[in-house]
Amino acid sequence: MSANRQPRIVIIGGGTGLPVLLRGLKQYPLDITAIVTVADDGGSSGRLRNDLHIPPPGDIRNVLAALSDVEPLVEEMFQHRFTTSNELSGHSLGNLILAAMTSITGNFVHAIQEMSKVLNVRGKVLPAANQSVILHAEMEDGTIVSGESKIPYSGKKIKKVFLTPNNIKPLPETISAIRKADLIIIGPGSLYTSILPNLLVPKLGAEVCRSSAKKVYVCNLMTQAGETYNFTASDHVKAIYDHMSCAFMNTILVNNDNIPLQVQERYREEKAKPVVFDVERLHELGLEVISGEIVTLKNGKIRHDTKVVAELLYSLINKEKNKRR
Repeated sequence: MSANRQPRIVIIGGGTGLPVLLRGLKQYPLDITAIVTVADDGGSSGRLRNDLHIPPPGDIRNVLAALSDVEPLVEEMFQHRFTTSNELSGHSLGNLILAAMTSITGNFVHAIQEMSKVLNVRGKVLPAANQSVILHAEMEDGTIVSGESKIPYSGKKIKKVFLTPNNIKPLPETISAIRKADLIIIGPGSLYTSILPNLLVPKLGAEVCRSSAKKVYVCNLMTQAGETYNFTASDHVKAIYDHMSCAFMNTILVNNDNIPLQVQERYREEKAKPVVFDVERLHELGLEVISGEIVTLKNGKIRHDTKVVAELLYSLINKEKNKRR
């Protein structure tokens, strides 16, 4: 990492966790590439995916909004969701714009690039693949559940997840970004339905394994019913390793702040609870453990504190930069 260029950061994820992290990181002098899952098949994204045969735009839309540098009203308009009683109901304007731009340009990646210019996005946003993929889960009883939106509601424990079709190809830009990265950040996000669908794209996961960049896992704060019930932090890491060809992570970022009991009670109704950060087991896995008070409460929901997490990650980047001098 030379002293006269911005550090190159690749962040891999999806869902609600990735945009939260990006809002903090975009405030720093970083060359950011966000790699976003295209396995979503629910809600507005699922409808557009099925009707127009395009990759699902929802996760991409949220990441574009998080990295945008426009007037708040423009971002609000892009994120606006219609609540009418007709076919527009449930669609967000940003999803429709991305669908229209894909139709105009003939290519989902080109549509994202054009929207990035319109929204003055700080960094690059890339789908994990330039096509829709279907996520499947093999459960411990051997049954298969197909569809990202259906997997958490199966009522069964996940053994492994996998993608179809078999000929999924990563974007050359994605591979290039991983190869040039100084730091690769995995998560936060739903383990089986937001993080692993990226890493399971052929060649993409292999490039992450092969990369000489420092790799950091931002662990989830809460367990998730239907995915990570009763999982500890090391269980999250082991599940990723079980799906990959290598044990590739160097560092894990965990929370050491208390989550209010009344909030925990609300989450208990969803069969979710704070992730236990089993530091000793994490050390046994060869991970450097960085802990901090990284929790914030937003609209009654537990979220990573975007400013605190970004600050911790940026200090880690600087440490790596100084080490390489």
